[in-house]
Amino acid sequence: MGTVHQETIVIESRGKAMIDITRNVRDIVLRSQVHTGLVTVFVQHTSASLCIQENAAPAVQRDIETALTKLFPEGSHYEHDDEGPDDMPGHLRALVTRTSESIPVGDGDMLLGVWQALYLLEHRRAPQTRRLVVHVAGE
Repeated sequence: MGTVHQETIVIESRGKAMIDITRNVRDIVLRSQVHTGLVTVFVQHTSASLCIQENAAPAVQRDIETALTKLFPEGSHYEHDDEGPDDMPGHLRALVTRTSESIPVGDGDMLLGVWQALYLLEHRRAPQTRRLVVHVAGE
């Protein structure tokens, strides 16, 4: 019979950023005692998202932010602006990225590549409290 383990992580962002949450998720995988399986991470927000990306060159993160800003600039051209000029661009950024990521687990750890990390992408300028559900299943 398999094991299922679920926890929620709360991340306090300081505004727009790529926040490395690999260690947070890895700790939950270790607590789950799953040796072989899958970990799924889900962000419970519509203006934040997740990605697996380069963890060695900080220029990658800067270039990602530059590209997202060019694709979805702030401005008065959006109908939805209830929470400020960065709100709708945040929703659009989340639309083209991901609200969940699944990573294989082997030998009791996430099987990320050497240069990969799991990031929470905070799309809003103001600090936010973000909740992420981490679900580990396997044997």
